[in-house]
Amino acid sequence: MTYIVVDNCIRCKHMDCVEVCPVDCFYEGENMLVIHPDECIDCGVCEPECPVDAIKADTEPGLEKWLEINTKYAAVWPNITIKRDAPADAAEFDGVENKYEKYFSENPGEGD
Repeated sequence: MTYIVVDNCIRCKHMDCVEVCPVDCFYEGENMLVIHPDECIDCGVCEPECPVDAIKADTEPGLEKWLEINTKYAAVWPNITIKRDAPADAAEFDGVENKYEKYFSENPGEGD
């Protein structure tokens, strides 16, 4: 088992999770974070820290697509270990449906 970031992170991008991760397995895209599944130690401390419930165990049904996305982008986006502020309009995007199709960006974020 590993933890992964799912679509509700897109355009919300809260970073409370990176601050508590003991193995620094978060990677930053332009408008979301991902977890490197091979680096995650399955401790689960990040999951309750996410204010928009965007971190899930990969054992939950229907998350295969998100495991692939986390794996793919963790390999190319920069590592992030320092919490920064969420986007100013993050609250407007919490719970919006079809965020991947509408807003996902393949561009990397700043990283540390």
